[in-house]
Amino acid sequence: MPDAVIARLGSTYFAWLDAHPDASTSFEQALAELLGDAGITFDRIDVRIKSWPSLKAKARKMRDGAPVYPDPWHDIRDVIGARITVLHSTEIPAVLDIVADAFEVIRSVDKAQETRVSGGFGYGSHHLVLRVTEKTEGLESYAGTVFEVQIRTVLQHAWAEFEHDIRYKRARGAAPDPQVDRAFTLAAGLIELADQQFDQIAGVTHPQQKVDTDVDAELTPETLPGVLTVLLGSRFPVSRLEDYRFLLELLRAHDIENVSELAELTNAADIEAVSTTLNYAFAPGQVRIVDDLLLNRFGAEHIERTVESGNRPKLRRSRLSKRLSALRSRRD
Repeated sequence: MPDAVIARLGSTYFAWLDAHPDASTSFEQALAELLGDAGITFDRIDVRIKSWPSLKAKARKMRDGAPVYPDPWHDIRDVIGARITVLHSTEIPAVLDIVADAFEVIRSVDKAQETRVSGGFGYGSHHLVLRVTEKTEGLESYAGTVFEVQIRTVLQHAWAEFEHDIRYKRARGAAPDPQVDRAFTLAAGLIELADQQFDQIAGVTHPQQKVDTDVDAELTPETLPGVLTVLLGSRFPVSRLEDYRFLLELLRAHDIENVSELAELTNAADIEAVSTTLNYAFAPGQVRIVDDLLLNRFGAEHIERTVESGNRPKLRRSRLSKRLSALRSRRD
């Protein structure tokens, strides 16, 4: 790779960093909001911006005497890299559907399936190359940006991290050890088996709390999933359990504290009106649909009373304002 190309890459890279100092935070928050709204159970989301030494080394890669990335700034797709870890593999197809609706999918590769096709066990992860569109909520200023997402279970992630540490960090320059290879293969097979068992456990123990739905029953983070399942049926998936504390804050901001008041809010007519107007690209989770019902009922007052709830107030105000505009346009 000519030095002039690397120099131009450096100028572009550092200018981009200066223009987007909060890029990793913005992508992490947008992905967290997206999955949270859909009621997806995930462990964590990590986003990193590739360092200059790493980007420069990748840009210099050659194959058969020619650069692998002739135009490195556009050809290298993981300058922004995100990793989503989920608790069990049954969540992965749901995550794939959600991100496919929110972004343009350029490439999608199931690494676990590739390994099975080759007749073995090993690295398990789903890799996506995505492009931000003008309609991607929370990332409008990044429209056109391409980035990479890896989706793994927590067990797949633990295996990959340990393998990387052993094989790449500790054994640079050393010959492959067949005993280590056999051990990693065995561990990968056991992890796949464990993931299958976790899927079965999740199917049996999916949170459907049995609660007293008497009209005077007080709402709590522990009872909300069960109460909403009774009120809403199976149309809206149960959200992450930790999100119900946030939902309770939203309800209390409007003095909704018992089952009868929540039942009145979640009436069929309002649910249908909100769902039709917002035209969800996915089945919203319980927390998201109730938040939107509150917005529909209380309008700008809901934004002002709850904008500081949660840990992303700036993003929340922007998102709710756009939804309110859509809801109000329906009434006009």
